Amino acid sequence: MRTMPRAAAFWTLAGLFLMVFFASAAASPLYRVYQAQFRFSAATLTAVFAVYVLVLLATLLVFGSVSDYLGRLPVIVTALVFSVAGCAVFLTARSIGALYAARSLQGIATGLASGPIGAALIDLQPPGSQRAPLVTSVFSALGLALGGLITSALVQYAPAPTHVIWWALLAVFTAGVLAVPAMAEPGSRRPGALASLRPRVAVPRPVRGTFAAAVPCIVSGWALGGLYLSLGPSLAAQATNSPNLLWGGLVIFLICGTGAAAAFALRGIGSRATMLTGCLFLLAGMAITFGAIATTTSAAFLAGTTVAGVGFGLAFLGSFRMITARAEPDDRAGLVTAVYIVGYLAFSVPALAAGVATTRFGLHSTALVYSASLAALAAAAAGLVLLRPGGKTVSRPPGHRADLVPVPVRSRARPRARGAPGRRPPR
Repeated sequence: MRTMPRAAAFWTLAGLFLMVFFASAAASPLYRVYQAQFRFSAATLTAVFAVYVLVLLATLLVFGSVSDYLGRLPVIVTALVFSVAGCAVFLTARSIGALYAARSLQGIATGLASGPIGAALIDLQPPGSQRAPLVTSVFSALGLALGGLITSALVQYAPAPTHVIWWALLAVFTAGVLAVPAMAEPGSRRPGALASLRPRVAVPRPVRGTFAAAVPCIVSGWALGGLYLSLGPSLAAQATNSPNLLWGGLVIFLICGTGAAAAFALRGIGSRATMLTGCLFLLAGMAITFGAIATTTSAAFLAGTTVAGVGFGLAFLGSFRMITARAEPDDRAGLVTAVYIVGYLAFSVPALAAGVATTRFGLHSTALVYSASLAALAAAAAGLVLLRPGGKTVSRPPGHRADLVPVPVRSRARPRARGAPGRRPPR
């Protein structure tokens, strides 16, 4: 019998949402440990990272809307089962092939979970509340930040560094598999599940100019995130000249945590101003980071990471709002998908290229070129924002859904009567 109260269901799903993103970042501090155990190159390290992102993107494209047809809970339970499987493969990993398999399972889990949990939270939030978008925005970034920091602390100070975190996460996700069926279905079921598997990717003609102008901003921010979540721990070890793995988790925490905090704190300013501010912080952060890597100055490296993290959060927030504000509601799902294709490709492909370059030229030289390239791209993005004519600022009151850090939720809201009050469809 499904007896869990709506409030308890809301916060249980919110906690699972955070843990899915926590698990996705938990592997990052372990990459150096696995690299030493299995003796693979930096190129292979970034390939393990990239396979997660690419599988996540493919899953999101195909299954992002399926919970609108099958119901939220069956898809969420399926995602948690994939999370359990990913943890189990990590626990038994004895080769690089197992790491590829585990990260692929995590990519499927995150791609399956993000849409239906985000939609279920909207279904379960109190009427008139903006709790769901706030929770999904903060918890996704907070999960990444805590996943990197806590895992690095466990790897450094706890026994069995490649096992303890996966046992803990396996227990959490197993509990989730048992808890979710106790909830009442927050969504609905309807025919058309097979048709929903066809990806919708489109940039409407009126939005194409804005979309093209925003691409450098999106790419610079997401490429920065990809660098830190793949090679960040190695960079931290080089910058601090310390074998302590906690530094690697700290830089991930600084990038994701400051990005989320900045986006939340400045959510009331206009889209164009947010985008420009983000680009300038990215430029400044990369300039500081470049100098810190060149001189091996640990304090400057952490400062540059923090400044760049602010840019990471604001640049994508402003870009996302500016693009989607110019789209008609019926075009928004395909447009959001297009934005995330650009973002996830920027998240994975440059990091993979950096791994290949590190194998040939070394981490120090690669990091300098990568930082300089991102700084140049951020400067170009800022120039496009300043020079683009007709770039009206889109101001919204604090707490509005579009002012929060967006997460990849493609599930579409159920139709409502024309003119009836209600919430906008999830993005």
